[in-house]
Amino acid sequence: MKERFKYIYDEKTGILFKKYFGKITLIDITSSWDEEIQNNRIPANTKGFILDYRDATFDLKENETSGISDYYKNNLKIFNNMRIAIITESPKDIVVPFLVKENDFNYSSKPFTTVKAAINWVLNQ
Repeated sequence: MKERFKYIYDEKTGILFKKYFGKITLIDITSSWDEEIQNNRIPANTKGFILDYRDATFDLKENETSGISDYYKNNLKIFNNMRIAIITESPKDIVVPFLVKENDFNYSSKPFTTVKAAINWVLNQ
């Protein structure tokens, strides 16, 4: 099976990068986080997250975007007070991070089109 996502932790910045590939469903998003959380692969000193969807497309039903923010809310042990930058370039997909942002709770999310801008935002807390 082809890899759907890849994690890279940057020790210098404290940012955990998560890059997605192909069509991504809500289950892909939540189960990939579950795997990392259950296997204790998110360093305790993580300062924020950058989720890169430039090589992916969202395959979500209209009502599923709240499932992403619900997941973050239900896992505040990891996401509490974190910044979550979401990178996408597709006009069709850019709406998803805006909808997720509408439901932010004890974390902040924001859409971006470049990695540089996302890094700057995550680190300027």
